[in-house]
Amino acid sequence: MNATKLKRGDRKGDPARGFAVEIIHPGLSLGGSDSGLGAIGRIDRATVSPRHVIGMHPHRDDEILTYVRAGRMLHRDTVGNAEEITATRLMMMNAGHTFQHEERMLDHGPVEALQIFLRPRAADLGPKVQFHDFGEVLSHGKWRLIAGPEGAPLEVRAQAWVSDAHVAAGAASSLPPLPAPDAVRLLHVFGGDVEVGGLTLRAGDTAYLKGDGGRVLAGSDADLVLFVTDQGAPVFRGGMFSGNVLAD
Repeated sequence: MNATKLKRGDRKGDPARGFAVEIIHPGLSLGGSDSGLGAIGRIDRATVSPRHVIGMHPHRDDEILTYVRAGRMLHRDTVGNAEEITATRLMMMNAGHTFQHEERMLDHGPVEALQIFLRPRAADLGPKVQFHDFGEVLSHGKWRLIAGPEGAPLEVRAQAWVSDAHVAAGAASSLPPLPAPDAVRLLHVFGGDVEVGGLTLRAGDTAYLKGDGGRVLAGSDADLVLFVTDQGAPVFRGGMFSGNVLAD
């Protein structure tokens, strides 16, 4: 397994004004002609102030996983949902051809989350929204599948997988085997610090992992999110947020 540390993403917004986000385009760090990586379009690491409202706005051809780590939000959308999202109850918005939503922060403390923009296998699919209660905030010492193709807790309409794990300080965790010969991985450290493939990663860092095998050693208690994409599978790169931001 080869590991490459990605550059930190572009920072936008201001926490003092309600919303701040770091936008990670993995392809930009890897120097390719695509700003994403296979079905992984972009990853937003967001901090949103209490009571802040992200107003109704559109998406098209985006598969959007809302991965909350702290706080609660109320989700409303144009397919009729009004649902609470928490660190145990996560959401996948399969935007398809027509979709809009808004989010209202509910707690007295900030919401900390990843907004993960995945790419569908094709354009103009039907819109739908999924919710899944995982019961526990953390998956201690083992990788937990959050989202993936049909049969996963939250379905992605592409060959992409998202898992998470909490690894205790001093412990090691083997990475899951690759699901396809052309699959590659991104490892994001939400909190703590780890060593993987000869790299040291701290909170907010992301590494590109190519090749099977490998393990993660935690220097402190670490919360990790693992993204996998099959680069040989069909993918639509024209999504409103997940699509390629570079000229072909």
